[in-house]
Amino acid sequence: MTPRLHTLPNGLSIIVDPVPGAQSAAVGLHAGVGSRAEAFGQGGLAHMLEHMVFKGAAGRSARQIAEAIEDVGGHLNAWTGRDQTVFHARTLAADVPLAVNLIADLLREPDLDADELEREKGVVLSELGEYRDNPEDFAGDLLFEAAFGGQALGRPIIGTEQSVRALTRNDLTDWMRRELVASRLLLVAAGAVDEDALLALAEKRFGDMAASPPPATVQASFGGGERIDARSCEQAHWSFALPGPAAGAAAMPATSIFSQAVGGGMSSRLFQMLREERGLAYSIYSWTQGFADSGLFAVSAATDCSDAAAALALARQIVRAAADDLSPQEVSRARAQIEAGLLMSLETAQGRADHHARNFEIFGRLVPLAETLDEIRAVDAVAARAAGAALHEGPTALACVGGNLALAA
Repeated sequence: MTPRLHTLPNGLSIIVDPVPGAQSAAVGLHAGVGSRAEAFGQGGLAHMLEHMVFKGAAGRSARQIAEAIEDVGGHLNAWTGRDQTVFHARTLAADVPLAVNLIADLLREPDLDADELEREKGVVLSELGEYRDNPEDFAGDLLFEAAFGGQALGRPIIGTEQSVRALTRNDLTDWMRRELVASRLLLVAAGAVDEDALLALAEKRFGDMAASPPPATVQASFGGGERIDARSCEQAHWSFALPGPAAGAAAMPATSIFSQAVGGGMSSRLFQMLREERGLAYSIYSWTQGFADSGLFAVSAATDCSDAAAALALARQIVRAAADDLSPQEVSRARAQIEAGLLMSLETAQGRADHHARNFEIFGRLVPLAETLDEIRAVDAVAARAAGAALHEGPTALACVGGNLALAA
């Protein structure tokens, strides 16, 4: 069946993708706003809100929320990104209404108890400590800080100890009222779902939300720089980034294929040359991330501290060289990997729901699969090399935990 897009009068969007023969469904409420919308000094607010709505909503305690979904064998969770807040559930077909109602309760009727907030701060601070103790994760946030400096996009999603401790109940309620408006919300369901029943339930639970325009998003620009944490570690975890295209830019398909060819798999140049031929790294890969107004291409690795500088220098050389001589065979292999990965992901209800939500977030519409495949298949070696060359037209960002690297390395 073909997925369909519906819009409520208040601007809330709904995508329904029934899959014949499916026994389960994936349901998600995607809000196009995340940590980038936080005011300076309120870092971690969106992430804290994600935690707090599960502490009690619509008359259910945290335990009762968990039991309600797990009594039917389902799963309910959430995550926060720099430009997203997502509540998602998996259930059997008969329990889709329960999933929608629970998600609606979290968004529309959370308790946000002040005493619970103080207790949950301890949980988040523990999470913050765990994240800082993980050099790979910490290096990832340092990379965003290096790339985007003091801009909102460069701040860590989880916040800082100071900003988390300072959050109040009023901060959470004000942010929800201002940022989680109907026009920013997408309800998506895929798998064993009844379209008419879902639309009726969506109207009942979300139709009375005000039709308010969302606040303007603070624009971001890639500035470049270095963030080095020279703590003592068994390995150095480093990443460097170059300014990449925005998520919806015409250059993104070619950039994605360039990244896949350079460092997306075991056959990629980075893996073969740094790991297989030189033995300089166990983990080495490239990746891209696009936002509405900016983006980045990055290479991340874990190397022995004594090899970090040599590995970084070689990785940068490989990326530069690929912009000049990436072969048609490498591009063909990368295209096949991306196309196969997409098609395989669409064999699950969760994969379909996530795919539709991401496309809607970027393009504001349902994107036919054929259109996406055509864009992938249209990228040839000339286009991939041009995308790689364009990456080198701006500054570079570098982050490292467990070493003392510099961009000149």
